[in-house]
Amino acid sequence: MQIVIIGSGNVAYHMAKAFTLKNIPPAQIFGRNEKELSKISEELNVPYSTGQLEDADLYVICVSDNSVEEVSKIITKKDCLVAHTSGSLPKEILAGEYRKASFYPLQTFSRSKELEYEKIPFFIETENENDKKILFEIASRISENVMESNHEKRKYIHLTAVFACNFVNHLFSRAKEISDSQEIPFDYFLPLIDETVQKIHEIEPQLAQTGPAVRNDVRVLQLHEKLLKDESLEIYKTINHSIQKMYEL
Repeated sequence: MQIVIIGSGNVAYHMAKAFTLKNIPPAQIFGRNEKELSKISEELNVPYSTGQLEDADLYVICVSDNSVEEVSKIITKKDCLVAHTSGSLPKEILAGEYRKASFYPLQTFSRSKELEYEKIPFFIETENENDKKILFEIASRISENVMESNHEKRKYIHLTAVFACNFVNHLFSRAKEISDSQEIPFDYFLPLIDETVQKIHEIEPQLAQTGPAVRNDVRVLQLHEKLLKDESLEIYKTINHSIQKMYEL
């Protein structure tokens, strides 16, 4: 099967790498950013182009959500399967007469961070059973966790991921601002972060909650609020209120 990956960012890089490592190398990686494409091509030994889109059986679109529809228009072949990798878009956003699908990897992707691809869940949606079989077979060569998911369910998967990943990482950034302001090495907090994450592998997050809000320690809460200002203060109040409401304090 001829596979072409469209995009030059983090998702495109990791999809190209995962496919290559699992012995289903793309025939081409296509995009606009020649500098990034050439880096991927050199590392993975995958041909690239910014002008001529190769003929393929499967095109995997790995671009930002805002660009998926427009990028999908460059594929004019009718007898092919086209899948986007978005968690929030329906497969119908793809603007062509080809067969449409979603091939959503549930992971945060950074170019410089190695990933264990076999642990990344993939969520598949297609228009017919044969295409589902094709994408399940490809995804199963990469990952141990592959399941079918329609757009309605996938929206909630993506929303959950934003809470569990993007919001948490933003809190890490805010925490580092505080530690930096007091010249405390952020590395000192990594064992705490690691233990927090490891804990929810073993018990429910709601049962793992600790801290002044769940204890309703008003003295500590007020002390912390005096140390904060602007956005960090609002975040602190909002999250503590949510914790107290969850535990009906």
